[in-house]
Amino acid sequence: MTRVDSIVLNLTELFCRKLQLLTGRTNVWLAVHLTNLSIVVYFVWAGLYSWSLGRIERALFVLFCGGLLWGLMQTVFSVPIEAYETAAFERVAKGYRNPRRVRDASLRISFLTLSLLLGYPVFFAYSNLRIEVVLLSYALIVLTTAVLYLLACDPLPPCPGRLWQWLRGAAPSTVPASGSKAPVPERSRAVHRG
Repeated sequence: MTRVDSIVLNLTELFCRKLQLLTGRTNVWLAVHLTNLSIVVYFVWAGLYSWSLGRIERALFVLFCGGLLWGLMQTVFSVPIEAYETAAFERVAKGYRNPRRVRDASLRISFLTLSLLLGYPVFFAYSNLRIEVVLLSYALIVLTTAVLYLLACDPLPPCPGRLWQWLRGAAPSTVPASGSKAPVPERSRAVHRG
């Protein structure tokens, strides 16, 4: 499974670098947004689950989710994406590889194994038994796996992205060409003469 992890990690890094060249967005940006998506999926799952609880259990569950959201605000959401990207750019500029490539390998392999092995049982449970909660649980596992792989990649140096340059080049310019004066409206000319 270590070999599969290495192949998936290299393919993820290749994808992230192509995406960065195209859009200017790094793997860190993508990982943060997938983390936010997984948090939304979790709270949707929690909301759906809470409908089947009694009043007291639902109140305790809401308090737990509120505490969890507060904890996320203090940790995950407290640092802007730019700070994470700057740290990654500085590390790459110094020639260091991402320490998460080695440090998080066992965690990545565990989640990759779960993603691969649970695919069919989840499909079976949903299609035959109509258990919707397994889809949300599996979605959280797959999103966490993707985030772990994205965070283990190294970004390229900062670049604007070909897509944004192309879009800026296709948009008409409102700034006059250098050396030429912008036309002055009639009303302005009358004021300047008087």
